[in-house]
Amino acid sequence: MTKETQKLDFSAINKTTAKSFNEQKNLIKRLFKGNTVLCETCKQPLKLVVPTDIKQTGKYGVFCKKGCTDIELEIEMVL
Repeated sequence: MTKETQKLDFSAINKTTAKSFNEQKNLIKRLFKGNTVLCETCKQPLKLVVPTDIKQTGKYGVFCKKGCTDIELEIEMVL
């Protein structure tokens, strides 16, 4: 008696995740360079919040006014 084991194929999920990650990384790079980047949903300018601005939102990342885009960044402070 042999048991067949079913292998899960995560390649499609991995491709989608990698593509999304790279798109977000490139968007953040453009903002760091000072370029204006618009939210894909509401077309409002995205705002980059860095550690010196944290009092404004309580978190670091890229956000639009309406909340369509909400990319939180994990930033380690080096003192």
